[in-house]
Amino acid sequence: MTVFRKIIDREIPADIVYEDEYCLAFRDVNPQAPTHILLIPKQEISSLAGITGDDHSLMGHLLLKAAEVARSQGLEENGYRVVINVGSDGGQEVYHLHLHVLGGRAMTWPPG
Repeated sequence: MTVFRKIIDREIPADIVYEDEYCLAFRDVNPQAPTHILLIPKQEISSLAGITGDDHSLMGHLLLKAAEVARSQGLEENGYRVVINVGSDGGQEVYHLHLHVLGGRAMTWPPG
């Protein structure tokens, strides 16, 4: 069981900013920007590499909610970044699919 499953099940507290029947968004405990929110599906999918065609509605929902969360945090005017890390080389630390919504400062490129 991942830490994200424990947050979904309310076994671990989190600063939740959004929740619906499909996903949960909460503030990252180790923020990499002034606003750093993690958006996770309630369905357990280990990473983006594990999605299938059956997940297209869920993935669309997650992207729509990432934009909604960014708007709710006042990030829309100046912009923000949405990141999905995949696997160890991609920087994924928790093997439960999650989107990082980062904003509140200028982002640099390349990101790594």
